[in-house]
Amino acid sequence: MPTKRAQILKSEVLYQGKVFQLQRDTVIEPGGVQAERDIIVHPGSVVVLPIFKDGRILLIRQYRHSVGEFLWELVAGRKEPKESPMAGARRELLEETGYTAKRMRKLMRVVPTPGFVNEWMWIFAAEGLTEGAAQPEEDEKITPRIFTLKQAEKMIERGTLRDAKSICGILYYLRFLKHLR
Repeated sequence: MPTKRAQILKSEVLYQGKVFQLQRDTVIEPGGVQAERDIIVHPGSVVVLPIFKDGRILLIRQYRHSVGEFLWELVAGRKEPKESPMAGARRELLEETGYTAKRMRKLMRVVPTPGFVNEWMWIFAAEGLTEGAAQPEEDEKITPRIFTLKQAEKMIERGTLRDAKSICGILYYLRFLKHLR
């Protein structure tokens, strides 16, 4: 398997927004293919699976304009520039739910859409939760709700929990870590 990176011949920013930028790269890829690639450049995201002492988890529901629906999701948000993934996870947990965590454990790092987005997502489990007041951003209308893991698993099975990062984090936890509690 080739391990070297593409040679970038030209890179042009086509759009610069608040959350991401769109750039077009002309590259020679490791296999020798020359191509133009449109890439969404994103600073990365953090995802948090809040786990209560009794094993239940917290999901949030919010409207996602890009898909035109309300979705149940894990706590998540964009990582700020120069912010560590762990610090971002703690910040998002507090902002969106009001909870703080004694323990944050990195579960995994995933690439949600590698075909055209360079975003990495760091997924954490938050334990030792202490309740507090949520501090959502002005444009966030969030409804939190506590579920059993069995309920969350059923939501995934039925297709009522459709958010990929949440499915990934919950199933990873169920498969590899739940038994370690």
